[in-house]
Amino acid sequence: MTAAPVADSDIVRKLARGSLLSRLSSKGRQPLRLVAVPRDHVQGDRRRGDALLAGTLLAGNDSLSLADLDFAAVGTADLLARQLQGFSWLRDLAAAASREKGARVAEAAAGRWLIAHGTRIDDAWRPELWGERILFWTAYAPYILSSRDGGYRSALLNTLARGARHLDSTADRAPPGLKRITAWAGVVTASLLVQGGVARIARGEAGLGRALATGQFEDGGLVSRTPYEQMLLVDRLGLLRAAYAAGKQAFPDGFDAASAAALSALEGVTMSDGALSSWQGGNPGDAARVTAVIEGCGMRARPLRQPRGWGYHRLSALGTIVVMDAAPPAPARMAPAGCASTLAFELADGQQRIVVNCGGPGDLPTAISGELADALRTTAAHSTLTIGDTNSTAILADGSIGKGVTDVVIDRSEENDFSRIDASHDGYVRSFGLLHRRSLVLGNDGKELRGTDRLSARTGRGSKTPVPFAIRFHLAAGIEPTVTADGLGAILRSPGAPPWNFRSRDAAIGIEESLTIDGGGNPRRTMQLVVNGETASGSADVQWQFRRSS
Repeated sequence: MTAAPVADSDIVRKLARGSLLSRLSSKGRQPLRLVAVPRDHVQGDRRRGDALLAGTLLAGNDSLSLADLDFAAVGTADLLARQLQGFSWLRDLAAAASREKGARVAEAAAGRWLIAHGTRIDDAWRPELWGERILFWTAYAPYILSSRDGGYRSALLNTLARGARHLDSTADRAPPGLKRITAWAGVVTASLLVQGGVARIARGEAGLGRALATGQFEDGGLVSRTPYEQMLLVDRLGLLRAAYAAGKQAFPDGFDAASAAALSALEGVTMSDGALSSWQGGNPGDAARVTAVIEGCGMRARPLRQPRGWGYHRLSALGTIVVMDAAPPAPARMAPAGCASTLAFELADGQQRIVVNCGGPGDLPTAISGELADALRTTAAHSTLTIGDTNSTAILADGSIGKGVTDVVIDRSEENDFSRIDASHDGYVRSFGLLHRRSLVLGNDGKELRGTDRLSARTGRGSKTPVPFAIRFHLAAGIEPTVTADGLGAILRSPGAPPWNFRSRDAAIGIEESLTIDGGGNPRRTMQLVVNGETASGSADVQWQFRRSS
């Protein structure tokens, strides 16, 4: 059954009467105007746009009825509420509706937002929300400013200007990283596009420069090391580029370099199916959305293969892609839901993923329980080695990242016949006196990935008592493993690629249940290969191989 139409001219007329309009219109000052409207080149989601036209905002497993929407009651506490408050859904609406048809939905929602939040500073005025709101209100101004009612337009534009002035003094209060970058991007966008804002551009550019310097590594990756946030960073900078173009201003060289580097880092963790690899509590996401951002951001870049701070190394050969986490987890203040994933990897053969990490809810509303979400952050939920069923970096009771990996040593080489990554981490030195070293070698024909996991004692610290360890390879949904007769291997069959064979030299393997989180934030049952063992004389060495059958 189709929901009642959201558009209601009474909402707009209400803004044009009495003291509310007076407060929103800066007490009778000359109404502001936009000097230009940017063009958003990122294609929205038509399915979500159709749902908006029918009266429902969709996000992950959650939905919100727009009929009689009360922004104050919705608040900002959960992911769906924040998506509503940021107005990024205007992009999806535009993908499904003409300006005339979409404006009925967009103006009713914008009017309700003004009634709930336009006359007072509350939680909806958080810097990152205002930054996002400015980026999308300006890009989709035709959808929210089509009304012939001058009072409504004046109220909206003056409130936008007040929000920008509010950001001038509060943007640096946003948490460092993506949120602070978004806030300052909103300041700059408003300065470029709202009448009378040119004088404030320099201040906004300085603030955004600081936010990028503290939130982004030199290689372009966010300090949070979170792929889905990296996608949003590329998107934010793409919208900012469009604002400069609309304002007939040159995009500053520093922002241009940061944008290109951000895109390269994003491409480095994007697999051949167009979706993301699963790191730091994220999942593959929607491949169409990732592709739309990459194609519409206004830049072109090669995937980052040899990062520094970003930490995700990429090996590729003739359609086979390997992404490896070769860095410590991000600091807790930068990534509140960071994962103990150091030296894990994902493997894909073209469109078919073979080895994955379990993933997490990412930025989608989800039915995943808090207990499961915590479990998905552990080392055991990633395709790497664990010692004594413990995490390589502690995950504390309050959810923050504790002590563990501090030093990752990397040696990478490219040869005629193969590419190699050797990396080691010290996450188990404190607890067990053992250093974990992993070597990955991908043949240049893309048919074989050879690996070695080695545990070695730090001088004077290794225990002679045998220590149990497990090497886990979580398999993508749809992969069917069959153990070979000798127990040292498995045949991996999938619907999207030739069979792959797994072999473990001199170490029996087991098959256990696992799960992965799909791009919609839903758990899916799958399997994992597990190699169990114990250290002998304070060390261990396990060699293994994945090989495509044809």
